Order: sequence, then structure tokens, then C-alpha cells
Amino acid sequence: MTQSFQPSSAGSPAHSKTASPARRSKARFQILGLLAVGTMINYLDRTILGIAAPQLTKELGINAALMGLLFSVFSWSYVASQIPGGLFLDRFGSKITYFLSMTFWSLCTLAQGLVGGIAGLFAFRLGLGVSEAPCFPTNSRVVATWFPQNERAMATGTYTVGEYIGLAFFSPFLFMLMGAFGWRSLFLVVGGVGIAFGVVWWLMYREPRDHPSANQEELDYIEAGGGLTQRHKDVAGAADTAASKQSGFQWRTIGQLLKHRQLTGICLGQFAGNSTLVFFLTWFPTYLATERHMAWLKIGFFAIMPFIAASIGVMFGGVFSDWLLRRGKSPNVARKLPIIAGLLLASTIILANYVESNVVVIAILSVAFFAQGMAALGWTLVSDIAPEGLLGVTGGIFNFAANLAGIVTPLVVGLIVAATGSFVGALVFIGVVALIGALSYIFIVGDIKRIVLAD
Repeated sequence: MTQSFQPSSAGSPAHSKTASPARRSKARFQILGLLAVGTMINYLDRTILGIAAPQLTKELGINAALMGLLFSVFSWSYVASQIPGGLFLDRFGSKITYFLSMTFWSLCTLAQGLVGGIAGLFAFRLGLGVSEAPCFPTNSRVVATWFPQNERAMATGTYTVGEYIGLAFFSPFLFMLMGAFGWRSLFLVVGGVGIAFGVVWWLMYREPRDHPSANQEELDYIEAGGGLTQRHKDVAGAADTAASKQSGFQWRTIGQLLKHRQLTGICLGQFAGNSTLVFFLTWFPTYLATERHMAWLKIGFFAIMPFIAASIGVMFGGVFSDWLLRRGKSPNVARKLPIIAGLLLASTIILANYVESNVVVIAILSVAFFAQGMAALGWTLVSDIAPEGLLGVTGGIFNFAANLAGIVTPLVVGLIVAATGSFVGALVFIGVVALIGALSYIFIVGDIKRIVLAD
């Protein structure tokens, strides 16, 4: 950590009077860059199966219902590992948790490119889910530690955009790679990149008070805005000092948290938003190939547009939320308004069933995905409502509920397509769930305030 600059020449009073205060450093944005890249790799690893699906299903003879099951299996272990992952995070801190998570999920991705059949894919998709479970609770914890409250929606939006930006800009390359070298090459390349970035994270991540580029002015600014509340010892395996002050985790804590409407409401809302997201991350390329009868190169081109729209939606939602907060609006308005508007607009995905033009269909899907991006502020609310010292567990519960969509949505879509031979009912399902999420934020969530548990 660097200290405030002090003039080295002690002799000149005039110089002392005219010296300007040290400028606040921006180390927190370096950390945010690491989160954004890590999140981009995270989503590439979990979603390249969707890109590989049209070719993979033909090679392995997989029907729509079985493919839906294969899409879903990642979320079985991902959801089941949320609370253990949050406990691990609270115990060992952000640096080692993210490093281990990144390394192991990348190994599972790479291994999918080496399997000999469907059983291997199932096994390594399960391993991928376990390994990725601590990622977003860690993201939320790092943002709560490094950023004041009035910048957290922006920070959340910035790393969340990594979910979309990787697929937006790398989809054409990935389709070309698959066309040239087959579907296995996708898993080998993306898995290798993730392993390399795990090393980068380990070398570069520091807690605020230990970061060499964070000066005292930046630390004071973060602390004044409610950051620096989660302080970790910067040694591998060291216990988090805030968590160590807790009396120890008890399962009844989960029940106590879920009694608060703030948490149950945002969990339901995030499930709804994730349903739209999961459709695009799993079935979208297959929808373009089978329902819209697009060729490979056209799929690679058209697949870009909704993901770019979603990236813009994420950034717009975060910036708009923080702007409302700075303008004096309450957290209820500033945090909930972009999410409610986004979920309502996401329900327009149903309109794609009633147009013939592929260009218009992509426009409708892009609007719906832009709106889902706007609604992706749930992790900001987790930072705002989590009890002191329990951000990891609260984030684990939130991600558990939210990612049930990763189990339900691929299965439901696969069963609908297998039964009807069409995606019409699938898009209706996605739109209705988005409406339910908006109603949850309107009627269930209530006031955005930190939860205080009874002793």
C-alpha cells in the first residue's frame, strides 16, 4: 500500500502552502478488471456446450430431451455447492477461493474435450458446476470490499458484462474454430485460457490495505462509502477476520435469512432473470439452427447481436442505478426500478413467435436480452442487504435460488421442443417467468436495507 505523497524538500514553506493534496488512486478499477475477465471466462466455460450442441448432438446421437438434461446437469452441482462455496469463501477469503475455483473449473472444461461419450460429459459438467459455485459470491464480496456503495451497481454491471461480452465477440471465432477443428477444440482452447488466467489472478489480486497501488486517499474514500468491511489476511489459507468473529455457522442461520422478504424476493426475481439468460446460454444456437434454419456462418454473425445488446443493458442498468442513487433517490427506487423495467421488457421475447423475418426475430431477441442485462443487478442488492460477516452465505443462498433456473429452464425447454418439435412454447415459458420476476420485485422485496439477525 502506498501512502499519501509528502514533499521531499522540507525547507520551502511556500511549496508547502501550494502543494495540492494527493490524488486518489484507482486500484479498485484494476481489481474490477480482473473480475470482468474472470467472469467472461466463467461464462465461456459454462456455455460453449451450447455452441457445440448442434454438431455434438449429431456426432453422439443425442435428442432434444437428453440435450436439455445435459445442459441442466451443470446446474445440479452448481446449485448444490452454493452454500458450501459461500462457507468456504467466508472461511478462506477471496484470493484463494477464486484461484482454486478458476483452476478447477478450467480443468473440467478442458477435460470435456477429451471425453469418449455422454457419461464423461455428464461427469465433467457436474465437476464444472462444483468448481464454479464460489465465483459470484466472491465477485460480490470483492465489490463490497473494494467499492463504496454509490459505485457498486456500476462495478457489478462492469463485471457482469463479462457474461455477455465474451460470447458476443468470441462467438464468430468459436464457430470458425469448431468448423475447422471440431467441437472438442472449443473445450481445449477455452479451458487452457482459464488455467492461465488463474495464475494471473493469484499474482495480481490483493486486499485493499495490501494493494501496492492503493493510496490512503482511495482507502479513505472506499471506507467512507461502506467498503473495507470484509478484511482478509493476505496469506493463502488465512481465515477471514470478519468471519472469524462469528460464533460459527449454524444451519438455522439460513432459515433466519430466508424469513426476510428482501432476500426471498430478490431470489425469486433473479430466478426469473436467469431463465432468460439460461435460454441464450444453452438453447439459443440450436434455436437459430433448427427453428430458424440458419447456416453456421449466419448463426455466428446473428449470435453476436443479442449478446452485444445484453452487454449494453448490463452497463446501462448499473450506471442508471448509481445515477439515481447520487440524485438522492432511495435504494428502493435506484436498485429496483432498472430490474423491474428490465424484467417487464424481457417478457417481449414471446413476440419472436409471431414474425417471419430472421432480422426482426434477432431484433426482438436483442431487446429481450438487453432488458435481461438491465435486470442483472441482483448481486448489488446482495451487497446492500447481507448481514455483516455473512456476505458469503447470503450470496450462496441467493445464487442457489437464482441458479435453479439453470436446472429448470434447459429441462423445460428440452421437453417442450421434444414434445412439440417447436420452440414456440419455450419462448412463452421464458416470457411468463420474466413477468413473475417483475411482480416479485414489486410486491415481495420491500425496503432495501441491511438484514440484522437476532443473536
